[in-house]
Amino acid sequence: MKKSSIQFEIELDDKNVPERIRWDATEKPEAGLSETKAISLSLWDHQQKNTLRIDLWAKDMPVEEMKRFYIDCIGGLAQSVLTSTGDEVMAAEMNAVCDRLAEHLRTENKGQ
Repeated sequence: MKKSSIQFEIELDDKNVPERIRWDATEKPEAGLSETKAISLSLWDHQQKNTLRIDLWAKDMPVEEMKRFYIDCIGGLAQSVLTSTGDEVMAAEMNAVCDRLAEHLRTENKGQ
């Protein structure tokens, strides 16, 4: 049986706030740790029938990028819903939320 792994390395400041986030995976094209500014990881607990989440971001990640990151996460989830369940209505609704949030960011950025 083939095995694959994903590893995260988090450097914390003296208040346990992430300063640096790095990751590696056996299936990643380039070898070695790569830096990222945010992680959003969801795990389904089939016994408790609920989701466990880990959300981390480096303290130097700009707020605008964080907002865009979450829009991209929702869009990725929409594609996953479509691929895994075939539910076109649910995927379309999630994509519509992404469109509204992206427009909100565009409007918000015009005011700055």
